[in-house]
Formats: sequence, structure tokens, C-alpha cells
Amino acid sequence: MKNKILFFLFSVCSFLETSAQCAMCRAVLESEEGQGAAQGINDGIVYLMLIPYLLIGGVALIIYKNYNKFKK
Repeated sequence: MKNKILFFLFSVCSFLETSAQCAMCRAVLESEEGQGAAQGINDGIVYLMLIPYLLIGGVALIIYKNYNKFKK
């Protein structure tokens, strides 16, 4: 169980500084001066990518807990 928690924490922390922009978006946004819009778009992409994983993880957790409850 300890290994699973460590793996989860490592996987969550490993993508915090990722660049999620496609090549075309990056080329257009890198030409901008302040890089504020590029950071905002990157944060939005990561946010939109995270929501499905959280939903699937929540459903998997509920199924796992229900399975173990019926097993006992």
C-alpha cells in the first residue's frame, strides 16, 4: 500500500511542470513578448486534461471500495 501511495504522489508531481501546447500553438505564442498568454493557455490545457483522469480515478476508487466491502 505504501508503494501505491508513493507511486501516486510521484505521478501527480511529475507532470506539474509540463508543457502541454501543440507545436503550432507554441510557435504562435512564443512570438509574443510577455509570455503571459502562453502560460495561461498551457495551464488551461493541463486543467482540461486533468479532469477526465480525476473522474475515472474517482469511479475506480468507488468500484474498488464496493468490491472490497462485498468481499468481506
